[in-house]
Parts: sequence; structure tokens; C-alpha cells
Amino acid sequence: IRLKDCIRMQQKLMNVRVRCVAADSIYANNANRKFCTKYGISTSFVRKGRAAKDEPLRKVLRSELSKERATRLEGSFGTQKQHYSLSRIKARNRKTEILWIFFGIHTANAILMIEKIRNKTAKAA
Repeated sequence: IRLKDCIRMQQKLMNVRVRCVAADSIYANNANRKFCTKYGISTSFVRKGRAAKDEPLRKVLRSELSKERATRLEGSFGTQKQHYSLSRIKARNRKTEILWIFFGIHTANAILMIEKIRNKTAKAA
């Protein structure tokens, strides 16, 4: 369910149609597969059933999507988890889970902004 919401929110905020999605295998359920197929969205999900004629091409696409997801997302989340006490989110329901993640990400962004401001003032001086 969250994958659909994320895709819709991405399209709404960026005004761009989502064409490719790289997600963990936990999101590779039938509902998400049908949703992505319906809207022509390529995914990094492992194929179910018999291989298609263009399977080598699809395999390359899946590999590239997975690689890009891993380097961008996992790297930044790993850093934030270590530095901002997000390794284990202390939440019992969806609202508090989102709140913890929200504050963790905004804390990380605030610290990055402080470093950029310091660098600018140091260069200007």
C-alpha cells in the first residue's frame, strides 16, 4: 500500500510521471506488481513466472535500478540511522513511526545546512 502512496506523492510533488521504481523485495507483492504494470512503471522486482523474450534487457534494467537504490538510499539512511538514533525507531503505530523518521531526516538536514552556512561564511571572510 505504501508504494502506491509514495508513487502518487512523488508524481504530485514533482509534476513528473514515474517510469521506474527501485524498491526492496518486501514491496514486490501482487498488488504493487499489478499497480506498476497498469501504469507502465518498470520495477526492480524479481520476475515471477516464465521469462519473457526480452529478459536479458529487463535483467539489466533491474540491476541498474537496484544498484542506484542501494547507493543513494541505503547510504544516506545508514548514515542517518547511525548519527541520529534512528537505528531502531521507537514507534508502535504508523503515525509515530512517520513522526520519528520526519524528525530524524529534518535533524540531519538542519545539521547539513549549518555546515554549509559555516563554509560560506568562512569563504566570505
